[in-house]
Amino acid sequence: MPPVPPQRPPTIDAPAAARWNRLAPPSGSPWLHEEIGRRMEDRLQWIKSRPRHWADWSPLRGGLEAHELVARRYRDATAYVIETEPSLVAPTTKALSAPWWTARRWQGGQPLFDAPPEDGVDLLWANMALHMAADPGALIGQWHKRVATDGFLMFSCFGPDTLQELRALHERLGWPPASHQFTDMHDWGDMLVGAGFAEPVMDMERIVLTWTSADAALAELRSLGRNLHPARFPALRGKRWRQALCAALPELAQAEEGGGKIALTFEIIYGHAFKPAPRVALSSESAVSLREMRTMLQRGRPGA
Repeated sequence: MPPVPPQRPPTIDAPAAARWNRLAPPSGSPWLHEEIGRRMEDRLQWIKSRPRHWADWSPLRGGLEAHELVARRYRDATAYVIETEPSLVAPTTKALSAPWWTARRWQGGQPLFDAPPEDGVDLLWANMALHMAADPGALIGQWHKRVATDGFLMFSCFGPDTLQELRALHERLGWPPASHQFTDMHDWGDMLVGAGFAEPVMDMERIVLTWTSADAALAELRSLGRNLHPARFPALRGKRWRQALCAALPELAQAEEGGGKIALTFEIIYGHAFKPAPRVALSSESAVSLREMRTMLQRGRPGA
């Protein structure tokens, strides 16, 4: 039997990831997610196809302002919202609904919370979700099913250099891991192809955030996610540990660039990939879905 490929990322505790995904952001979408969404939306200018309909995957955490940017760019397209966590449907609906008298309602149209078209959407927008998934391969597979033939996926996530300073600090002090591991962009590209996407294009950048105090840094980190490493500290931390952490965080200051402020690196991965027409390897017995069969009949013989 061929070896089973390792799960990516291999250090996420699935129950902890499920708990995190059910939580609504207490103060709206995180600032960093919005900034990444803005930068990802700017990349859409290089994609010439104009979606007739598009879907935003979990925008409450991914970025409400980023959602509006995409809606304004494709103001003639029908927008859908896909929220797989039932507990987040109501707050997402409230956040994206605008009264009829506001200008915002007419800038990009009201998103639909109905099921997207059975044949998929021309663009699936997924900002900052993949690195918190316990089974990213399954999530990419869900995305593939939601994208129409010749449509495309646009996503972003954290890369492996994220929080490298904090992880090194924990290791030096003998503490459990500060975060779960993040997947390299080349592995994401392989997984996209494995799921049936084509022509994946990946790129990355590093963003360094700085804070004047440990309390400000910790508050920002809490808004971005949780430590999902299975070997993380298994109970609540006490006041002494927090005091030790706050005393150690200034060691992460960049004396020159950051003016002595606490500094942490975030590696941001951007990716997009297209969904080609299905190709079926013909044999004595072949099985295809009705959706794939309809697409192939529209284009010609299977495998053509």
